[in-house]
Amino acid sequence: MSDSNNKLINRLDPTLISKLNSLELKAKTVVEGFKVGLHRSPYHGFSVEFSEHKAYMQGDPIKNIDWKVFGKSDKLFIKQYEEETNLTCHILLDISASMNYQSIGIISKLDYGKILAASLSYLMVSQQDSVGLSLYSNKIENYFPPRSNKIYLQKLLQGLENVSPTNKTETAQCLNLIAEKVKKRGLVVIISDFFDNVDSIITALKHFKYKKNEVIVFQILDPIEKSFAFDRDTIFVDIETRDELSTQPHQIRKAYQSAMNEFLEKLKSECLNNKIEYNQIDTKTPFDKALFAYFKKRTRLN
Repeated sequence: MSDSNNKLINRLDPTLISKLNSLELKAKTVVEGFKVGLHRSPYHGFSVEFSEHKAYMQGDPIKNIDWKVFGKSDKLFIKQYEEETNLTCHILLDISASMNYQSIGIISKLDYGKILAASLSYLMVSQQDSVGLSLYSNKIENYFPPRSNKIYLQKLLQGLENVSPTNKTETAQCLNLIAEKVKKRGLVVIISDFFDNVDSIITALKHFKYKKNEVIVFQILDPIEKSFAFDRDTIFVDIETRDELSTQPHQIRKAYQSAMNEFLEKLKSECLNNKIEYNQIDTKTPFDKALFAYFKKRTRLN
């Protein structure tokens, strides 16, 4: 891997980003690093202006082809008018107590989710999309309807900056409540660990699909939640209920991993079966992976 690629990955490293002073600076740094990555990707020559174009399809007016983009990318894209490019996006962030988990030396799932939500909001507003934000635990803690201006972005970022983990997880129940608030169809982005009943979650996600929304899921996990790589006798404390369990991790690791893998695979397969975009991301993953997933989804909606 080249030095320049290493520098880009470091620039988007969650632990380094988390040390920046404000959430706005974190979001700006992530988005700028992401755009640098786009220029080095197969989207080179087209990337930063993606919301103003869509891929040329047979039957599209030839007069709308952007020949400058073709000269840079060897691909045909046509210009879109502003009313065609605007998209309404709803970002839903789980702020329940389970999202506060973190391994030593790694940021918490909630901090990762906050930076991701802020970065997506920053990127969406820069592309003239409308963005709204819902914060939930076992109830809707805060709701910001979608708007598209930089002053409103400050309000969203402030709402995220002030977030602290709270209450138990009721993802399915809250998703259903938020779905009722979504009046104009668009793109729904959900950021959570999804530690809830899978069947109930899928039913709630289908509520958004029933209302003609596109849905993209980001399941945020701490690496140790998948590996269960504890190496000594441990007292486990449920973050939400404070119940304690003393055990030797090596004795239950295989059963835990089997149950976790079954849970993750069921959530993933059910999402895909219902045409819901699923992305599993751990808190050590550079933020560009999540933004690339959003970018690909966004370009398909043009």
